[in-house]
Amino acid sequence: MRQTKLTKAACGRDCQVRVPGVCNGNPETTVLAHYRLAGTSGMGCKPNDFQGAWACSACHDYVDGRGSSRRRDDREESRLLHAEGVMRTQDILIREGKVAS
Repeated sequence: MRQTKLTKAACGRDCQVRVPGVCNGNPETTVLAHYRLAGTSGMGCKPNDFQGAWACSACHDYVDGRGSSRRRDDREESRLLHAEGVMRTQDILIREGKVAS
């Protein structure tokens, strides 16, 4: 996979998704987790990197529905936590001057 400036910026950062009881708090596992939204992504097509949140490996698995960390009925909560993580990530990138508002 191609690494962009925004995907590289996730390395070593604090998780911004912060799923209660799931987040491992380990910046060494943080990656950019893309938020899937109709009209901006599709089958085999990821959204742009600005629609991503810095997520630890545990939170990334949770929002992507991998493993046993998320129940089926947690999907709405998962999407809300992921969206809030996207907004926190965008705020940090803007404050650091990595993207313009």
